[in-house]
Amino acid sequence: MRKITLSQRWRYHFDNIMSRGPIALIGWLFILSVLLVVVVAVVMVLTGLNVQAGENINFGALVWRNVMRTMDAGTMGADSGNPWFLFTMFAVTLGGVFIVSILIGVLTSGIEGKLDSLRKGRSFVVENNHIVILNWSSQVFAVVSELIIASANQARTVIVILAEKDKVEMEDELQTKVTNLGRARVVCRSGSPADLSDLEIVNPHNARAIIILAPESDDPDAQVIKTMLALTNNPNRRATPYHIVSEIHDPKNMEVARMVGKAEAELILVGDLIARITVQTCRQSGLSVVYTELLDFGGDEIYFHAEPQLVGKTFREVLSAYDTSSVIGLRYSDGRIQLLPPFEYTLVAGDKIIAVSADDDTIRLSGITDLQVQPKAISTAKPRPATPEQTLILGWNERAMTIITELNNYVAAGSTVTVVAEPISNRAELELEYAGFENQTVSFIEGDIADRTTLDSLPMQIYQHVIVLSYSDDLEIQQADSRTLITLLHLRDMVEKKAHTFSIVSEMLDVRNRELAEVTQADDFIVSDKLVGLMLSQVAENKELARVFADLFDAAGSEIYLKPARDYVALDQPLNFYTVLEAAARRGEIVLGYRLKSESSADQKYGVHVNPAKIQPVTFSAGDRIIILANE
Repeated sequence: MRKITLSQRWRYHFDNIMSRGPIALIGWLFILSVLLVVVVAVVMVLTGLNVQAGENINFGALVWRNVMRTMDAGTMGADSGNPWFLFTMFAVTLGGVFIVSILIGVLTSGIEGKLDSLRKGRSFVVENNHIVILNWSSQVFAVVSELIIASANQARTVIVILAEKDKVEMEDELQTKVTNLGRARVVCRSGSPADLSDLEIVNPHNARAIIILAPESDDPDAQVIKTMLALTNNPNRRATPYHIVSEIHDPKNMEVARMVGKAEAELILVGDLIARITVQTCRQSGLSVVYTELLDFGGDEIYFHAEPQLVGKTFREVLSAYDTSSVIGLRYSDGRIQLLPPFEYTLVAGDKIIAVSADDDTIRLSGITDLQVQPKAISTAKPRPATPEQTLILGWNERAMTIITELNNYVAAGSTVTVVAEPISNRAELELEYAGFENQTVSFIEGDIADRTTLDSLPMQIYQHVIVLSYSDDLEIQQADSRTLITLLHLRDMVEKKAHTFSIVSEMLDVRNRELAEVTQADDFIVSDKLVGLMLSQVAENKELARVFADLFDAAGSEIYLKPARDYVALDQPLNFYTVLEAAARRGEIVLGYRLKSESSADQKYGVHVNPAKIQPVTFSAGDRIIILANE
């Protein structure tokens, strides 16, 4: 056995003391100072050195003088007396200089260490009713921006972000890309959202909503599910249910995510959502503007509102009860949600209306009794039957199969889909699967979509819709976006030079590249994960909106259409919007707004008017459309 020397023991104890931090060091310096002052005073009294200028200094006064000398070396300048007295005071002063110097160093190091600790973002968040965002991705900027807009009419909103990223870096990026915080405050913390101890830092148990973003990694769903598990199975979790909103990328992980999140989590399947929005927007010129209006907090959004005065009235009567809000559905007293419910349904106590409005406090009964409906202006024309459509898909990724399947649910029989892409490994299997479609036939052409020669060889004049998909499965984000951008520029040039008329819907993976692409017209729409961020923000503010959006984006539910105005009302004559509302109600549909062909510029939102004031007159012309909520 190795023999431990006394010096080693002392060094070991000294190291332990030093490792305890500034507080322990300050404590030992205080003890050392007391010993120096008291011991010197005792020695001076016992040896008779406590005499100055023929006067004896008592013990208390001597201790006080020694304290002053340790704290201020200049105090010694006024000393007089025998050499031994002066030497003792000099020794006390030197000891004080040594102790004070160490104390200043300890305090400086302690303050710097505390600042470093704060910069690391590891301190506990003492907040209540805040919103927690877990993980970091490019969507965080859209989510934070929307939450800030949503909280503009609230006194105080705190958004707390926890991610495996440096706190200062997160704050710098947010400050650059989120310019106006308004009344909101954003707090960043560094740590792993899937780690129980790190998760406690952001105080999720007192949060009103928790948003889990998919991190930018090879397996984002695994991280999301682990984070959700850390919340729901936390031994310190709260008794009441959490309000969790999360995104999932792979459909195969949805079942596991539902098992973990149960009724506490609203899950958004990113690929499926983007595919459905792509299909719907490519077929309806201007629909992208409507969706953007409904999903962001900058314009009109969807709200739930209780109106006791409407109890006993039919849903059809409710449609015209508001002038500056558009009723689109009901939340029944038993919790069921239905868009476009039966018009003959009579509202009961506990029912809530679902309405599109500028804000939750703008949903007010108009009190208008004379709606000034013009029955003679209502068209009795029957809806024209749907005609076959030709769609061109450029590029390929995992969402392409969902897009083609969804298209079959919308188009009329006899439609075609042409896919132009580089060689697809399972092409033979897909052709066999798509051969069973009822409404459309699918064909494949191999080619480079970024090559102008390939595009010029296609009969572009026959296509009504063009979808540009990102090669996100095979290429890095920037490479995939670059190829999409080149293809998009070629298509826009072909539209201008050859006067082709087709809608263009394209994908962008990076939000910054979306800004570079810059939409040029209403039916030139760029789909990106920003839409998912907008939906996460909406559902975070109201959990029940998840079911509303699920209905809107489902081919089997109620959807938004832009139909010719001439099918509903007379053209070229002024009429109020209550007349349009009545025209749609006679067909079992709900009106959300209209699109004027004459207002085709971006600063006029491409002529799209969502939730217009119904009492205001409007004149429709040829080419104008009515925004309708219908089942088909």
